[in-house]
Amino acid sequence: MRATPSLLPLALDRVGFRVGGDWLVRDMSFSVAGTGRTLLLGPNGAGKSVTLRLCHGLLSPTEGTVRWAAGQPCPPGPGRHAMVFQKPVLLRRSARENLLHALSLAGLHAQAAGERADMALERFQLAPLAHRPARVLSGGEQQRLAIARAWAVQPQLLFLDEPTSHLDPASTRAIELALDLFRAEGTAVLMTTHDLAQARRLADRVLFLHRGRLLEDRPAAAFFTDPHTREAAAYLRGELLD
Repeated sequence: MRATPSLLPLALDRVGFRVGGDWLVRDMSFSVAGTGRTLLLGPNGAGKSVTLRLCHGLLSPTEGTVRWAAGQPCPPGPGRHAMVFQKPVLLRRSARENLLHALSLAGLHAQAAGERADMALERFQLAPLAHRPARVLSGGEQQRLAIARAWAVQPQLLFLDEPTSHLDPASTRAIELALDLFRAEGTAVLMTTHDLAQARRLADRVLFLHRGRLLEDRPAAAFFTDPHTREAAAYLRGELLD
């Protein structure tokens, strides 16, 4: 793929999102740059998934702005960033054809797309399943395929929404190893998880949300050892928050 200018940093400036009379996210400001892994943590209903969708452009903010490098107000074209959902979104095609479709949207011609798809299948241990219908794969295989598809288009920023929430330990480990590959290749990651052990393993930085607001933005080691807010401390202790 040809080199493209960096789309980072991604910056949210006082972003809010309302449905009816309810604010799901309010006064959200942070930026994502570099190649680290930023984890969004917080209880159910904190606004984590909504924040990811606002960043990815699937939702438009009710107030505030979401901007990329050079002030771009909208997400750049296909392939520059990617999102993997809690439940993989796959086409009714083979595993390989799912990859080819994404690569075609990213602008690769047929030969290059085929080579890149085969590389992704090998890299994520999916080559034996290349011609199997994607939707009959196991849950762990489907999630690995979704991540392989994201890797194939070489995004500068990868969004993941609870990517291992319904997976067994072996499949979870495989996904975490896959994320190490993104990190090694310079892709920034913004991810949600409810698994605190996983967050401790993966996070370089933590954004802690509660009731749609960002309460802490800290290096991961500092957050886990010395949370600054009462809500974060209670969350880390496993307590229910009001």
